[in-house]
Amino acid sequence: MASSGISPRPRRVVGREPLLAQIQEHLSRGGGVLLSGPSGIGKTTLLNSLDFTTGTVTTGTVLRATAAEDERWISGGVLAGLLAQVPPEIVAALPDDFRAAATEVLTGRRDDGGMPLRHAWHLSLLAMAAKAPVLVLLDDAQWIDVVSAEVIAYGVRRVGSAPVRAVVAGRLPETVPLDEDGPSAIPPAALTPGPVLRLQVPPLTAGDLADLFDAYGLPARTAAAIHADSAGNPYLALTLAGAATDREPLPPSVALLVRERLAQLTPTERETLLWCALASRPTVRLLHRAGRGDAARDIARAAEVGLVVTDAENIRFTPPAAATLIADLANAEDRAAAHTDLAAAVTFDADRERHRALASADPGAAVARSLVLAAESAQRQGARDLAAELYLLAADRTPPEHQARRVQWLVAAAETAAVAARPELVRRAAHAVLAAEAAPLQRVKARMALIHLAGQGVAAERELFALAVVDAGDCPRSGGLLHLWRSWAAMINGWPAESSALSSRAATLARSVGDTSTEAMALATTALMKRLAGEPDFDEPLRLALALPPPDMDGWRHFSPVYVVARFAALDDRLDDARALYLGMLGVVERGAVEELINVLRGLAEVTGRMGRCRDAMDYAARAERVRGQARLSPAPGWHTSAMAELVGGSVTRALTYAERGVRASEQESDLVFLRRHLHLLGQALLRVGRPADAVSALRRIPELEAPRGIRDPTMLRWHSDLAAALVAVGDLDEAAALLADTRERLAAVPEPAGVAAQLDRAEASLLAARGDGDTAVELLRGAEAVFTALGQPLETGHCLLVRGRVERGQRRYAAARESARRAAALFTAAEAHPWTEHAERMLARLAGASAGAEAGRTRGELTATEARIGALVAEGASNREIADRLFISVKTVEATLTRVYRKLGIRSRTQLAAHLRDD
Repeated sequence: MASSGISPRPRRVVGREPLLAQIQEHLSRGGGVLLSGPSGIGKTTLLNSLDFTTGTVTTGTVLRATAAEDERWISGGVLAGLLAQVPPEIVAALPDDFRAAATEVLTGRRDDGGMPLRHAWHLSLLAMAAKAPVLVLLDDAQWIDVVSAEVIAYGVRRVGSAPVRAVVAGRLPETVPLDEDGPSAIPPAALTPGPVLRLQVPPLTAGDLADLFDAYGLPARTAAAIHADSAGNPYLALTLAGAATDREPLPPSVALLVRERLAQLTPTERETLLWCALASRPTVRLLHRAGRGDAARDIARAAEVGLVVTDAENIRFTPPAAATLIADLANAEDRAAAHTDLAAAVTFDADRERHRALASADPGAAVARSLVLAAESAQRQGARDLAAELYLLAADRTPPEHQARRVQWLVAAAETAAVAARPELVRRAAHAVLAAEAAPLQRVKARMALIHLAGQGVAAERELFALAVVDAGDCPRSGGLLHLWRSWAAMINGWPAESSALSSRAATLARSVGDTSTEAMALATTALMKRLAGEPDFDEPLRLALALPPPDMDGWRHFSPVYVVARFAALDDRLDDARALYLGMLGVVERGAVEELINVLRGLAEVTGRMGRCRDAMDYAARAERVRGQARLSPAPGWHTSAMAELVGGSVTRALTYAERGVRASEQESDLVFLRRHLHLLGQALLRVGRPADAVSALRRIPELEAPRGIRDPTMLRWHSDLAAALVAVGDLDEAAALLADTRERLAAVPEPAGVAAQLDRAEASLLAARGDGDTAVELLRGAEAVFTALGQPLETGHCLLVRGRVERGQRRYAAARESARRAAALFTAAEAHPWTEHAERMLARLAGASAGAEAGRTRGELTATEARIGALVAEGASNREIADRLFISVKTVEATLTRVYRKLGIRSRTQLAAHLRDD
């Protein structure tokens, strides 16, 4: 029997689940969908994921056709493909004239799309729809022939209420007809029944690509770089992934793809792209000023074929190396002419110098000097990528007799390109330095620029470090810089004592030659590592660093003494001070290097989240991720910021995804700093989605990593109370007690322990309640609430109130429990802490039911430790046999215990028990 609705079942497609759900939901109500997007964005993949299949039972008919550019002039070609899928008995049952028209199209004879053919298609649709719903899928609809378009549109207009749906995909314009030059103009919406839902297929996110490429063994860092180069275009990303091990700037497979897409453009459109390729920051406005009047239209066509992406201002090539190929395909005269015109059109003096230099290849000391001045100007104004290119041009234009200056400009190019996240410029400049007769410090700086490209994987660059040691020799200035970089590598790899020793040595060497910038950064690093190791004199190196002149450290402010002061203020719960310091730095790094900007934004996201300014935290995190996504940086730091913000103001589920990805990425790069941080966030998220055993597994890894490395300060990463709470949740009460005692002992050496101590009190309250001492637990929680309120941390206060509500409920003091939950909900709502608000509201709803049950005489007892542990295992999905094996009891004992648990809690099923414990 025919159904009135359609429920296509989307197959698993990475990153497309929300879009597929939206399509499915619309089709189930009737009508059709227009899928638009550039070449390679995944429209065909989406069509492949739509059908009527549920298991192996077919409940509808799917007709699919794909148009092709070289077949556009075949009259009725697309329609023939659709008619060939119509059951033969339906075609045979058509009236003679209509059947003949359909047969002519099917046998390849031309048809003008007259009424017989239109009626044949229309009646075929109705006949099929009378038996089962019909879904028509049209791909690459921009190439559909006119006859097919007119006949399909005719049938669509007349299907009425019949269950006929359609999804039309292609590079579809919003209002422009499919065939402007043909005898009829058919808008895309006419090819599908109404109502029509228009959807632009978005690019995949960096996380989506990381998930996709994880199955292929590609590391997350590579996936992040591919995402930046492809702008999330899946087809281009897969092509780049296939060439990921190729060291050429543009691997052959990618070059072929770029050439194929260029071939789809007109000569005028290709010429406009050449001008974009030659500009340092191409925009439509710049192209207009340079005389390209149709630039907007030309760039739109280039975006359609997948060569560029655009936003409100900028034009970006995908992949970036396509710009080089396009420039290389042009002859020298055309390039020079374009540079001359662009020089007259740009408004930035440094950019003008660049175009003038590129318009002429003549060397000269004066030309080189003017380029250096332009590079210095660009660097001061935050245009580091342009500055790096100008330094390189200056080196290229330097006469042979000025070799020393040439190397000087190459070193400047390498260092500037490194902080600008331009790896191709770094390699070009650094390798030129190493091939020249350069001084030890210049060679070390070139090596460090190359090491910078490793991002969080810097600890793995042992060969480059070893070569730099040879380059440095006994030069103290070179040694100071090298030891500072080695201390950062040891820090990332999680060895604070080694990092502290190296940074102390770096400070001594730098001091001996008056290099106060290197000395200040080295002392700040020493202070950070000493605190991480729990050494009481950690603040002395920082005091010495702050007494030095402000360091000249463009691109490295996240290693500055002031940045460490802000970190320490956050660790000591002086959040107002930390926020003020970070905001002061933000004004400086707004036009700074990518990494220092991201680090300041991460600090602001953390501090504002803890202050209960959750919307600010989400905004800072989103901004940091946007910046990181365009810079080919290691993804783990950015995912940490996103997970942290999601936990306070977004979605616990999204936080869990970010944290899981971050763990994998950090492990791949041997980055212990962010591995520990992600494991902490992962444990918190798992606790909040009701998976305490998994949370214990994640959080236990942190002390396993920290103990052999001598990491002792409990304020640096506050995982201890979360692990204790998770241990209580799974019934490991003795281990929880031992952890709390050990952490309190370490806390005795910390100068500002109030915040961590209050977190430990909250965890201990859960432990006491589990052991039956609810009154003492409530007193501990009241004290912790007062501490967090005084520190200005409303989310922590609210968390204490939620735990207190749970304890009060266990004591059957429902009014007190409701009051605690109500106060928590009010705090979370005011802070816009959406996931916490939802948690508090669930508790209030459950308390209302518990109170009503108590008033009806259905008093429920509190669970014993054994009952709680069995309940937790059930919530994790364990079977009765698995529970019995783990607890060394019989299956009958498990069954009897569960019966008591259900009776006490007033529930009837394992599903309800899992939900109950999760809400707790």
